[in-house]
Amino acid sequence: MSQVRQILIVEDEQPIREMIAFALRRAGFEVREAGNSQDARVRLADDRPDLLLVDWMLPDMSGLELTRLIKRDPATRDLPIIMLTARATEGDKVTALDGGADDYMTKPFSPRELLSRINAVLRRSAGTAEGDNIELAGLKMDRGSHRVSVGGRELSLGPTEYRLLEFFMQNPERVYARAQLLDRVWGGNVYIEERTIDVHIRRLRMALEEVGLAHFVQTVRGSGYRFSAREGAA
Repeated sequence: MSQVRQILIVEDEQPIREMIAFALRRAGFEVREAGNSQDARVRLADDRPDLLLVDWMLPDMSGLELTRLIKRDPATRDLPIIMLTARATEGDKVTALDGGADDYMTKPFSPRELLSRINAVLRRSAGTAEGDNIELAGLKMDRGSHRVSVGGRELSLGPTEYRLLEFFMQNPERVYARAQLLDRVWGGNVYIEERTIDVHIRRLRMALEEVGLAHFVQTVRGSGYRFSAREGAA
């Protein structure tokens, strides 16, 4: 018998919270609810959910700041989070994803779409859960602590750059188009423009440049990007 997944809904508007909770329970999830960030943190201390749905606009602390706090805490940094908000610009979506959210849903949304996003994020998180460390040409990724280092020197990476590097290190030497990276790293349901990939590639290169490994991220003209420990770009 499969284990029932638990979801924590952090939403201050009770009608929305109840609508989401009803849909999730009907789909077989166990549901916990919190009306603000403080209640959510208490819930997290008492019981660890499998996923959080976090509204951006909360009365005591923004959902974005709550997400950042959760992702900074070693005990909760691996919890998948879907941000719920009426903000619809690409800049808002990028801000949420950079803040550590695993996906982003714009209100209003249908319960059916929400369930699809939840299942997709849970599948992705299961595939990237803590496990063996990854090492490539002196570049070490400790997936348990989310630390990346070279020769004992730790790199400073944002959540998105970490996920991008993790994917690259798991799939070296292969060329990925922007659309493929968007699907594999961000998830196919995340609606941001492909050019946003270039921004995160530049940030990842800048972090690797500090330890002389910027050349690991290679641009393959007309095709996309490749991660290789060999010098040079196509």
